[in-house]
Amino acid sequence: MEITNKLADLSARIKVTAPAKLSTEHVPFVIHHANLVRTLKGIDGLGLREGSIAEDHSLAIDAQGLIEDIFPSSDQARAQALSDGHKSIDAQGRYILPGLINAHAHVFGSGKGIPLGINTKDSQAMAKSFLQTVPGQAFLRKITESNIRQALLSGVTTLRTVGDIAYDTVALRNRINDGETVGPRILASGPLLAIHGGHGAPLIALEGDSEEEIISNVHQLLDHGVDVIKIAATGGVTDSQVLGEAGQPQMTEENMRLICQEAHKAGVMVAAHAQSLEGTKRALKAGVDTIEHGSTLDQEVTALYRKNPNSLRGWSAVIPTLSAMLPTVSLDQDGLGMSDVARSNSAQVGENLLTGLREAVAKNLHVGVGTDSAMPYVTQYNTWRELDYLVRYAGMAPAQAIYAATGANAEILGLDQVTGSLTIGLAADLLVVEGNPLDDLRALDKPALVVAGGIPVWRPHAKHFPAVDQALDTI
Repeated sequence: MEITNKLADLSARIKVTAPAKLSTEHVPFVIHHANLVRTLKGIDGLGLREGSIAEDHSLAIDAQGLIEDIFPSSDQARAQALSDGHKSIDAQGRYILPGLINAHAHVFGSGKGIPLGINTKDSQAMAKSFLQTVPGQAFLRKITESNIRQALLSGVTTLRTVGDIAYDTVALRNRINDGETVGPRILASGPLLAIHGGHGAPLIALEGDSEEEIISNVHQLLDHGVDVIKIAATGGVTDSQVLGEAGQPQMTEENMRLICQEAHKAGVMVAAHAQSLEGTKRALKAGVDTIEHGSTLDQEVTALYRKNPNSLRGWSAVIPTLSAMLPTVSLDQDGLGMSDVARSNSAQVGENLLTGLREAVAKNLHVGVGTDSAMPYVTQYNTWRELDYLVRYAGMAPAQAIYAATGANAEILGLDQVTGSLTIGLAADLLVVEGNPLDDLRALDKPALVVAGGIPVWRPHAKHFPAVDQALDTI
């Protein structure tokens, strides 16, 4: 009961500052004198190593929140044609790039550390029991809304959750889509699917082992309107209880195939938490669309990434989440809130993750960007660090990392005809920064302006945790 009492007390005392209400009205405007950051798709799933800057350009946004026109700011005729119906903004030489896409997020935590020691099955069960009460649900809604707002303020204009406690992200997605509030584009998962007692269970999972349970759980998710279904194909790190549990295959290939078939019939993508070669192979053969975290590669797995006949788009991608792995193997264990078992398991799967990621980059496989936010020291506002890690630890060039977080992620998530690039007709999901991110990715850390679906978020300032940031700067 101790953990339940602590949560109940916390929900009564916590004050999640309500963000200033932003107008959801689309008002046409044009940004002048900006430098446009361009990155391009390369071979297969990776971007070209070289990016480019289109200096002193203007970008117009229409009343539907779409990119209406892009032209040199010196073109006075085109600027004059927009002067009557559009508000004018002078970027004064700042840099514009597409809004960031975080393809692997959890929004039930801030990322300061594992809260209240919720890392055993019993404590998670008690926490979930409380969060199903009326005050618990209100508490969860506040936390979810606050954390997603922090992601938006940091420049994330599209966010995919891959393991929620309940369906609060689905509800918030609907409110954003209906124009009731401003936020990033959300692809919501609801709870993930796990075996009884498996990774993520019981706090963020629906559990099942039989075919009947699997089908029932999939239909529950689909009935709630999820955009993606997450499978725990293997054991994980943060809730591991014995050495070697992380990466150990859990769900059978047959049951994962059932999930993929049911989800794909509804046009819903499937992601799989997999932290071993065998777990990854089973998940890919079952037809999953994305592998979360990943591991080493062999010829069969490489071939399945390139051509996967059971996936939605005929190929699969890896979302490596270095932001979750690197702190757990290199920072102070007490600050992270990790057990000795979790620490050891992290080191084991982390080495395999890095090896496999470097191979994936070398082989031009589809590599996306996801942070695993809410995990220890993985905040909602540090998406830029994942790009930095891809450069320093995986061999990508800065332009490739930016492309991975924008164009590549959009393609992986089936949104490339909606967002992910500075293209006329696509959604005006934009990030305006002071410096050139091709020279220094830290320029993405504190944006000067965020535009989500054509709606500007002026003076965006995410709430930072100085102690966490200082620790992450040492990695």
